[in-house]
Amino acid sequence: MSPFNLKPEDVVNEIHEFNSKLAQGYKTLADLGEIEVGVSDKEAVYQEDNLVLYHFKSRTKKQNSVPLLIVYALVNRPYMADLQDGRSMIQGLLDEGVDVYLIDWGYPVSADKYLTLDDYINGYIDRCVDVICEKHNRKKINLLGICQGGAFSLCYTALHQNKVKNLITTVTPVDFHTKDDLLSHMVREIDIDQIVDTLGNVPGELLNATFLTLKPYTLMGQKYVDLVNILDDKEKAMNFMRMEKWIFDSPDLVGEAYREFIKQFYQENGLVKGTVKIGDDIVDLSNITIPILNIYARDDHLVPTDASKALEGCVSSKDYNSLEFPGGHIGIYVSGKAQKMIPPSVAAWLEKRTK
Repeated sequence: MSPFNLKPEDVVNEIHEFNSKLAQGYKTLADLGEIEVGVSDKEAVYQEDNLVLYHFKSRTKKQNSVPLLIVYALVNRPYMADLQDGRSMIQGLLDEGVDVYLIDWGYPVSADKYLTLDDYINGYIDRCVDVICEKHNRKKINLLGICQGGAFSLCYTALHQNKVKNLITTVTPVDFHTKDDLLSHMVREIDIDQIVDTLGNVPGELLNATFLTLKPYTLMGQKYVDLVNILDDKEKAMNFMRMEKWIFDSPDLVGEAYREFIKQFYQENGLVKGTVKIGDDIVDLSNITIPILNIYARDDHLVPTDASKALEGCVSSKDYNSLEFPGGHIGIYVSGKAQKMIPPSVAAWLEKRTK
């Protein structure tokens, strides 16, 4: 009904209905209790500084013989990939017989502000890979990178391909200068030196606010109006709060690593140009010849499809495959559609390349 055709009594009824839902919502929220996330059983098998390497408990009798290491971004927390029962990429992979490990970067402290990309990629990731290889008596493992973690995985593979059997990238930016990349257009103009020199570690709240401003109406307004319509359903309200917990659980970003990442990846577009320098090494994606599965999201507002699809033209892999998910940046991990599509596809792709 058009708002111009509403009668006074219709407006009164709508306001009454809204207030009733809101009143019920207060009770629902009060009864939710603790918001639990990270549902799959796991154990810590390696710890260093703030980092914890987790090994997930198998859920099947038969497993792929090559373990898979998930490398998450430094922004937000990795339990997004294991959010809840039935909405967990990790749970789905386990159910498909994949042997899953994950790096949890933890929460950086002020003393970490001088850590560099070299420390993360040639240091932390490489040592985690060595731990897994030794544990399974293997020379190579499979690698799956998520978003910025995908960019890290590409860098790691280009520099340490002798330790990676198959590479999977998910919603991973490669070309940081595509025309529809709103985040890139914003970040390219900032004085990153002034930010890091002033703040040291960059507050997670600042980064989170930046992401939210990319879709301000949807992410900062409309979703809370829509929330009123589901507050009478405890399960839906809990699902909403899980996502809110993840969105606002934002670790600070280590200053020097953040400076390097913004300059080399976003401002210089060095990953596609072959100019990214990690420690003393230049990252040349054309060195990558192993099998690659590149998964991107059609409606991704943080990593546009063109930014991810650019990978094919940068690597030398003859066994290159891509998969488009019909959804957004987060939906690719937590939506019901994703549970039916992503883990089975990844597991089947890996199984064909396991010897």
